[in-house]
Amino acid sequence: MTMPILLVPDLACSPRLFAEQIPALWRLGPVMVADHTHGETISEIAAQILASAPPRFALVGMSMGGYIAFEIMRQAKDRVSKLALIDTSARADTSEATEQREAQIRITQGGKFAAVIDAQFARMVHPSHREDEKLKAIVHAMADDVGPDVFVRQQKAIIARPDSRPSLAAIRCPTLVIVGEADEITPPDRAAEMAEGISGARLVTLKNCGHLTTHEDAAGVNRSLAALLQA
Repeated sequence: MTMPILLVPDLACSPRLFAEQIPALWRLGPVMVADHTHGETISEIAAQILASAPPRFALVGMSMGGYIAFEIMRQAKDRVSKLALIDTSARADTSEATEQREAQIRITQGGKFAAVIDAQFARMVHPSHREDEKLKAIVHAMADDVGPDVFVRQQKAIIARPDSRPSLAAIRCPTLVIVGEADEITPPDRAAEMAEGISGARLVTLKNCGHLTTHEDAAGVNRSLAALLQA
């Protein structure tokens, strides 16, 4: 019997984030992309996702999706058969990150959402990909899918998220941690911290990638996820 696979996207991202993963994973089980656009807090978002999720599933969270995945584990860890954490962190927001998010909220509310996404793109990808117009178009399309109001709400939820490091040891299911070697947003040391805190977790670092590994090295992400799901 195959296990459903639940994918949780990043901030201002839509199912397009996993466009390269869905065709590769569907043969391993029914694939669902969680709707993380409702709810005021990470706890509320996780609860809403759980309400429509299968009774038991493999969970994949990327960046903000990882923050939500940690909350899903706290609320219903027995429903999660396997866990993959992609380009994320177990830590709470830093004061510097919060200041940046609040600035992005102000600019967005001032009607310049596209400018915020444009500036964010440079931090999302490996330096060698910063002129990749195809990747940039995908990031802007996802932002359009989500919209500025949801972006603001998601940023506020991220700012208020809890520190998940104390709950890492409670995660007992097979776990994979993936990170891009040049991820500026959630750097490799954050990935290593999670992998060390979760018993038996496997850490995969992808070369020539920043934060957007699902597109920058789709094949590497797909191989790693398939290995976890098939083990």
